[in-house]
Order: sequence, then C-alpha cells, then structure tokens
Amino acid sequence: MTSQLPDATQRWRCGGCGNLTRFDVTRTRQTTEFWHFDLAGEHTVESTDVKGEFVASVSCRWCGRDDAIEIVDRNEAALSEDPTSQSPSD
Repeated sequence: MTSQLPDATQRWRCGGCGNLTRFDVTRTRQTTEFWHFDLAGEHTVESTDVKGEFVASVSCRWCGRDDAIEIVDRNEAALSEDPTSQSPSD
C-alpha cells in the first residue's frame, strides 16, 4: 500500500491487475483559499494554497486492491503497456 503521491516523472500502477488509470484516493488537505462573494452571496474560489496533504489510502478502481498499488516511472509504465515496444517472439 502506498501513501505517497506520484510526482511529475512517476505514476501509480496496480501490481494486481496492471491498472494504470483508475484509482480511488482518500486524502486530507489543509488549504488556505481566497473566496470572492458576489452581491447575491454566491462565492467563487479564486486561489487555493495547499498547506499540507496526507494520503490515507489508494485503491485500484478495477480490482479493489489497496495492497498492490505501487509507484513506477512513467516511461517504464508507458513502454510496458505499448504492444509495439515488445520484441516479437521468433
């Protein structure tokens, strides 16, 4: 199980089913937001500053596992899912 967010060079992968695209993420964020209210009382959040973030859990949307989520390099994941990148068997 991972409680880490991938950075710009990484992504999540489910080691159970191979999913690279669908995850349920439970996280807690502490933010400071600038709210702008119009005269009718409706608001728009104009800016958000994330002060802290905690990832409680990540689970695979396809198979439901939360014990097989891993962080992998984006380039390696892209190569492993591209059938043209694999050498054909002779």
